[in-house]
Amino acid sequence: MEIEALKRKANKLRGDVLRMVTKANSGHPGGALGMADLLTVLYYQYLKHDPKRPDWPDRDRFLLSNGHTCPILYAILADRGYFPREELWHFRKLGALLQGHPSTAWKIPGVELSSGSLGNGLSVSLGMALAARLDKKDSRIYCFISDAECQEGQPWEAATAAVHHRVDNLCAILDWNGCQIDGYTANVMDVGDLAGKFRSFGFTVHEIDGHNYEEIITAFDAFLAAAGTAKPTLIAAHTTLGKGVSFMENDPKWHHGALSEEQLAQALTELGLN
Repeated sequence: MEIEALKRKANKLRGDVLRMVTKANSGHPGGALGMADLLTVLYYQYLKHDPKRPDWPDRDRFLLSNGHTCPILYAILADRGYFPREELWHFRKLGALLQGHPSTAWKIPGVELSSGSLGNGLSVSLGMALAARLDKKDSRIYCFISDAECQEGQPWEAATAAVHHRVDNLCAILDWNGCQIDGYTANVMDVGDLAGKFRSFGFTVHEIDGHNYEEIITAFDAFLAAAGTAKPTLIAAHTTLGKGVSFMENDPKWHHGALSEEQLAQALTELGLN
């Protein structure tokens, strides 16, 4: 897909996120909107997967460690054909397929990890990357993590192990938006220069604008070219929470919350979907 087509696709997916959360009257829309550009490029340009065979052994794996942002993942999986799009409108309903955090227990096609308890995803991704090496597979493992998640210790244990084991088929993607449920990360617990910290651990780090498609594509290309370097990759993506919707952008209160019908209409108009 050309860049302009990818941008239109990302905004369409943002619209689905907003409709899902509004219909459910619950959810985490802000981070999902901020991650839309990165995940659109990944799922429509780079990830090796087959919606008709979600358990294809040779697939790449994508793990969403910051599982509360799952509306954007669900929107993509539906659009790619993993399950009917109608499932989106049952989001967070009792007994529905798509709950507020991804779950392998619900056997959601395309979901590789039960997540939402923050801090665990990078460790699981490292295990999958090592398993692919042992199985002599050329699968790559992509893991989305958040900046606030890096306030915990577990991601740093995983980072240490990934460098020690020289895992170059692992790509962590950092959603670096400076916001979390309690406010701005700098005020809650400042995580500092995350790109510099991962670099000091031994990662190859690409620090980018998470909404600049040329930079996103260059970073993913560099990861693919990193095979044989024996170094894990971090794409440190500066993103804007609530990207594309003026009243949501960079406002921590939209980490979680539902839109009114009036707000939904305005948001869809701003995204060019009305």
